[in-house]
Amino acid sequence: MKHALSVTREQDFSAWYQAVITEADLAEESGVRGCMVIRPWGYGIWERIQTLLDAQIKATGHENCYFPLFIPLSYFEKEAEHVDGFAKEMAVVTHHRLIQKDGKLVPDPQAKLEEPLVVRPTSETVIGAAFSRWVQSWRDLPVLINQWANVVRWEMRTRMFLRTTEFLWQEGHTAHATVEEAMEETMKMLEVYRSFAEDCVAMPVVAGEKPENERFPGAVATYSIEAIMQDGKALQAGTSHFLGTTFSQAQNIKFQNAEGQQELAQTTSWGMSTRMIGGLIMVHGDDDGLRVPPRVAPYQVVVVPMLRDTDEDAAIVDYCADLVGQLNALDVFREPVRALLDRRAAKAATKRWGWVKKGAPIVIEVGGRDVAGGNVSVIRRDRLYRADGKLDSQIVARDDFVAGATAMLTEIQASLFADAKSRLDGSIDRSITDIEALKAYFAASAKPGWALVQWAKPTGEALEKVVQWLKGEKLTLRNVPNDADPADGTCIFTGEKAVERVLVGRSY
Repeated sequence: MKHALSVTREQDFSAWYQAVITEADLAEESGVRGCMVIRPWGYGIWERIQTLLDAQIKATGHENCYFPLFIPLSYFEKEAEHVDGFAKEMAVVTHHRLIQKDGKLVPDPQAKLEEPLVVRPTSETVIGAAFSRWVQSWRDLPVLINQWANVVRWEMRTRMFLRTTEFLWQEGHTAHATVEEAMEETMKMLEVYRSFAEDCVAMPVVAGEKPENERFPGAVATYSIEAIMQDGKALQAGTSHFLGTTFSQAQNIKFQNAEGQQELAQTTSWGMSTRMIGGLIMVHGDDDGLRVPPRVAPYQVVVVPMLRDTDEDAAIVDYCADLVGQLNALDVFREPVRALLDRRAAKAATKRWGWVKKGAPIVIEVGGRDVAGGNVSVIRRDRLYRADGKLDSQIVARDDFVAGATAMLTEIQASLFADAKSRLDGSIDRSITDIEALKAYFAASAKPGWALVQWAKPTGEALEKVVQWLKGEKLTLRNVPNDADPADGTCIFTGEKAVERVLVGRSY
């Protein structure tokens, strides 16, 4: 069996990942380290993520707004833990003009800013300043906002979509009158992320609370959804933070309660980014390229006319155009089907394999014989080959295909999720009871999954000792799953009575 990509997952997973991005026309280097040009197919996936997630966010009562890219440095200095967490990643603007000097452009000494500006790494501080103006009374609460934006974090080691200097995301920020309301919000948005990942991206995840050392800087508690990639590594795919009064204290977000007393607001923040596309690649991709779940595919069905520069070409194109019109009139997942007629002047085989590498859920080929017989040739991206290794291209009556197209797309969405869910469920070892067994588990395979182990929730020096040991083994604590069985033994790291179970794994 010959595959469309030059490198397989088994040969070199990292090189395969980059090959998928290149061959599927998802993104390319920009000339600035850690920044990428997101090409139309990659951005189309992001637009689908935006459309679907934005609808879910708004359905929970949030409104979209926008805050500036530049944030005064003094805003960060008000919250010590937050600024310490991001200090090494901040890009700072100090001048507002350039001048020519010795044939080069240099910052104009006369244009130095009175106060340096940080290029937005996250917006808690600037949004907190706005909240302090917006919130005066308990009647002003809750404040529920979201913004779609770009952020900059000066990463030392970058990888497209997974860890880039600039990336796209949404960030939600809310303020509440009580701890209970803020915690309800935090968990509600975690569930939005979980359901979005599983129902739309077909990416099974584990939702739970991050250990203390993995908390967002300044947060009281951080929750995440964790997905497992095909190489066994974990990917944090979304986070929701209960911030308590940390930022309210720093930004003076106070309100007068119903009894006339002043209180600090309880705040939250939560976000999901273009990292989700990296996760989609590594969860669903195969040795022929990307496989995009239909719900987030820019085009769900691509129709390729097989033209031969003959008199019948016009009839083939007309047949294909009519087919696309029929498909676009259908509904699937409560939206119109997205079908495309590929009219490019290229060989049919070139276009076919181009769409296979891009991961279009269904590719339809139509030649003269298909037109004469009222048929189409159907390629499903979720099952590309027959048992004998040959391309699985099924000749189907056109009317039958149209009648069953929505069911086929629904089946493809479900099959991709089922494959990934089986992989996740089979990759969590729950039997490890001591640290030597944990070490042996991760040493036994080049791509082990995760270990779910007993955890005493140590703090301070005891936690730091555990974290340092894990770093030495290139391991991390992922989260404490919400649905994990109660602890019933001793912590494998400290020997103390366990209070919960935590996931351990290698990660991106």
